[in-house]
Amino acid sequence: MMPDYLVFDPATRRLRLDPHEPAFVQNPYEAYAFLHGASSAFFWENYGFWCFGGFDDVSRLLRDRRFGRQNPAGIPDSRGIDQDRSHLTAFDGIEANSMLELEPPVHTRLRMLVNRAFVSRQVERLRPRVEALADELIDRFEPGQVDLLPAFASPLPITIIAEMLGVPVAMGPQLLDWSHRMVAMYMHGRTRETEETANRAARDFSDFLRGYVTERRKQPGDDLLSLLIAAQEDGQRLSEDELVSSAILLLNAGHEATVHQTGNAVRSILAQGGDPHRFFTSSEATAATVEECLRFDAPLHMFLRYAYEEIEAAPGITVRPGEMIGLLLGMANHDPRAFAEPAAFRPGRADQKNLSFGAGIHFCIGAPLARLELQVSLRTLFERQPRLHLAEEPRLRDSYHFHGLEALTVGF
Repeated sequence: MMPDYLVFDPATRRLRLDPHEPAFVQNPYEAYAFLHGASSAFFWENYGFWCFGGFDDVSRLLRDRRFGRQNPAGIPDSRGIDQDRSHLTAFDGIEANSMLELEPPVHTRLRMLVNRAFVSRQVERLRPRVEALADELIDRFEPGQVDLLPAFASPLPITIIAEMLGVPVAMGPQLLDWSHRMVAMYMHGRTRETEETANRAARDFSDFLRGYVTERRKQPGDDLLSLLIAAQEDGQRLSEDELVSSAILLLNAGHEATVHQTGNAVRSILAQGGDPHRFFTSSEATAATVEECLRFDAPLHMFLRYAYEEIEAAPGITVRPGEMIGLLLGMANHDPRAFAEPAAFRPGRADQKNLSFGAGIHFCIGAPLARLELQVSLRTLFERQPRLHLAEEPRLRDSYHFHGLEALTVGF
């Protein structure tokens, strides 16, 4: 059945669906299920570009080097080639040096320099600290009930990434504020006020980090910022602008998706009923549960790419150079052609896979850290609070294509 809040023309594969429609915000999977049956590739009129939600299509297009993140017309996520962007100077300056928005050869050099801190063996060394921090945060819960997002899901990843970079953990709330204001640039229907706020956040964030870069140049420490300053690849180092952009990307990406995924995962697990600890009886069970949480309710539902040449992206769908496409990660993770009973939460499924971290050269560099944080924090939470339950039904934020809860109030 076609949901009554969308209009789909099967002949032209054109979809009209307001991404702010409350019913869609609260449960996008109803629309995804319909579209998988009608056409998993469609022209989303509200965005103005072709979108792909089939698992195989999304996986293939993420790896197709004829598409990329770097807008051939200039700064990614531009409002228009000829429009004035003078009010976005600081924001554009950060984006222009962000590895997420760049393609080879610059992307390759930046990623190789930054990747050393995020390989699995380096991340595994953080496990005792993540375990201790999870315990500390749970110890602070007020008796009765608590909103897990500000009390647990948010402070854990921002503390870890701040400690890794060597910036004050006490700055966590400010770092989060800057991050939220910058991330708002990628949401549908942003305003001039959103842009100006994001630009101020980018300027202040950049100024803050430049001060720490100057300090670390004079007195290096055992932290990621010092490592980035010292790192070389074929005799080349990161410029200061690249350093600042990389640090901001790591701070933003190092917590934003993990906060959403933690909240989504707790809600998904509690919705299964029974003893939640049954999903965490061993390290293998814990890892499988986290992978199913990532598939079942991903924190990012749309990833954008630009075409670099004329391409037949799918049968009958041709995109021209400079045109954008949307890859629907959340929809791909519920593709019935890729998963048996995709709407069922089954950590032990034989077809366990997901696209929540992307694929190809832009696969999330922080995936090993995010997985470790989720495994440790969720297992610790449900071991320490076996009677955890939802105190009120959580609601999702109106922030497509990011997908996370407004609040997560639980009792215990």
